[in-house]
Amino acid sequence: MEAELLQRDRFDFDDGTFVEMVIWRVPSPVHGSRHHDTYRVFHGRPGKRLVGDDHKRQKGDRRHVQDREDPYSCKDVDTLVRDVFAAIERRKSK
Repeated sequence: MEAELLQRDRFDFDDGTFVEMVIWRVPSPVHGSRHHDTYRVFHGRPGKRLVGDDHKRQKGDRRHVQDREDPYSCKDVDTLVRDVFAAIERRKSK
């Protein structure tokens, strides 16, 4: 099995921010996780990340909210997408 692109999307918001998501299904779990997905999600403006999720070797699944980075437990792609938009809404409400 080769890597399979599951999702590549961009959503633009009225406040000038946007979300870009790229999610791949890979043949075996990436080091640091149990799932078969690798992804990067960016919400912000050019040069300014406000919310983001990614998976890095050694570190595993991570959530970034502005300058803070925390572990994130990625269960599946649908949950990842819901969690990203919930984190964006929480950030906007502050």
